[in-house]
Amino acid sequence: MPRLSDSMEEGTIIRWLVADGAQVKRGEEIVEIETDKASMTHEADAGGVLHMIAAEGDTLPVGAPIAQLLQEGEEPRGGASEQASAAVPPTPAADKLAVAEPESAAAPRLKASPLARRLASNQNVELGKIHGTGPGGRIVKADVERASASQPAPSPSPARAQAKGEAEVVEPTRIQSLIARRMAEAKATIPEFTLTREIDMEDAVRLRGELKEVAELKGGTLPSFNDMVVKACALALREFPRANGTYRDGRFELHPRINIGVAVAAQDALLVPTIHDADERSLWEIAAQARRLAASARDGTITPPQLAGGTFSVSNLGMFGIDSFTAVINPPQAAILAVGALAPRAIVRDGELTVRHTMTVTLSCDHRILYGADAAELLQRISARLERPVSLL
Repeated sequence: MPRLSDSMEEGTIIRWLVADGAQVKRGEEIVEIETDKASMTHEADAGGVLHMIAAEGDTLPVGAPIAQLLQEGEEPRGGASEQASAAVPPTPAADKLAVAEPESAAAPRLKASPLARRLASNQNVELGKIHGTGPGGRIVKADVERASASQPAPSPSPARAQAKGEAEVVEPTRIQSLIARRMAEAKATIPEFTLTREIDMEDAVRLRGELKEVAELKGGTLPSFNDMVVKACALALREFPRANGTYRDGRFELHPRINIGVAVAAQDALLVPTIHDADERSLWEIAAQARRLAASARDGTITPPQLAGGTFSVSNLGMFGIDSFTAVINPPQAAILAVGALAPRAIVRDGELTVRHTMTVTLSCDHRILYGADAAELLQRISARLERPVSLL
């Protein structure tokens, strides 16, 4: 199982793109894998005859064997099912299934992927009545789903119907499950604190109006206010290396490159594509790259390198009319900036009440590596850059 993202711990084989026993060339796409971030294809790192070890629907840890590439005359090393079983520890659901359906000493154990067994247990599908379509007749996820669809729907219990009605149970995708797990781990293991500040964006609004005229005359992608935030964060992080670092194993890891992740809602999941070396890119370059990355995230063509290497993140919900919110830190990063809506508001300036465009931002920090005073100075630097936006050009 290849590591297709920096946070990937395990992956699920969605489908094989070539047949078992087929001759493949180096660089040929052979399998589609669902990771903690997206579904991605993996290429053969050498040529040879493909001998599958893992079946479609199998979930395996990074580094576990999924296939062999055999040279002419070479025999497979062990059976496919034995290697797959050795690579994946039995799940609690699979154990329960084995207890509920004991096998006689003479009867061979049903060949089914761990995911298929787990799904069958959850949906009350009897594995013994399913015809497997995987390698060697192995039962895979798709077989269980077909069998489940053909079963009559169970009638809701009266108590359940009276209380809340009949609930629709929806299985989360692998990406949704991993997001849930990582966010729960972040909240449980990171001692975070938050700082909130209102930023006067009047000059930024004026500058963007001027940039719009330039974009219309000379072309190019018009920078958004979020692009300005990304650039301001990148420049400010130069002065605060710990905010661009990681707390790991009791030590501070300070990263030399400033790579800003930008949260994107895509296909019922949350992806964070990365703008690498954002401090060295122009505002126009950040704008163009941010658009490309967001489009790739939403249409499912995002690649592992585009999702990897983030050292700081920005999450913006201002376009939904949200004034302010607190974002969850994206491990193993030290901080994340939550950006609220930019709108004209009444404020006091120079002792007088006036209306100016303002925006509320909230910085969430890992207190193990970033302390209150440093975080406050970082947020002040970000604000200063945005309030004097000519510094972003």
